[in-house]
Amino acid sequence: MRVLLAEDDHRIAAFISRGLHEEGYLVQHVPDGEQALEYATATPDSPFDLIIMDILMPRRDGLSVCRELRTRGIHIPILMLTALDTLDDRVRGLDSGADDYLVKPFAFPELMARLRALSRRMPIAAKTNFLQIGGLILDTVAHTAKRRAPEPQAGERKIDLSSREYHLLEYLMRHSGRPVSRTAILQAIWSFDYDGASNVVDVYVGYIRRKVDHEGEPQLVHTVRGVGYKISESP
Repeated sequence: MRVLLAEDDHRIAAFISRGLHEEGYLVQHVPDGEQALEYATATPDSPFDLIIMDILMPRRDGLSVCRELRTRGIHIPILMLTALDTLDDRVRGLDSGADDYLVKPFAFPELMARLRALSRRMPIAAKTNFLQIGGLILDTVAHTAKRRAPEPQAGERKIDLSSREYHLLEYLMRHSGRPVSRTAILQAIWSFDYDGASNVVDVYVGYIRRKVDHEGEPQLVHTVRGVGYKISESP
């Protein structure tokens, strides 16, 4: 499950991100409303399944972002976070197009319960169980990967992945054909407490490359100089 988290309080963002990572979610954090809108509308088919959005944010407030997304026909479930707790505040949040409303401070189990309820409302068509690039196939329900041999060969092989490797591969495949930076990968796959100067991204991409790209197979994992990495059928 892919979550866009729009929250300007970094302590709250770190708390939510760590918890969601532990539950197996992929999280992309942005600190203001303009970036939230940019990420949610980056592609015709949004790379996110759910949005958690604070109302009071710099540059653009959450209500405005929510209204804009709905105007553009983007109906990703949105959970609003806010310190405002009057009836009028809740009504404004829901009228802007939000699907649910959670008041700060909140307990993490309640946040998870709200997200599970929202995910059950998602259209079946929006829940993609398989991702495929070339002969590489990822089952996002079973958390398994395999690669089919190129023609005229036959057969396929299973790719054994650790939990961290799986989430990194899923993240790259959901952004297939587009380079993603090391910083973006760190934010999505590792907690905010992680040392950004570490080479952990390069190490794990190396693990994935060795498992995905065997000798004789078309290369799918590519290094983009000065940017980061991408998965695609062409360099």
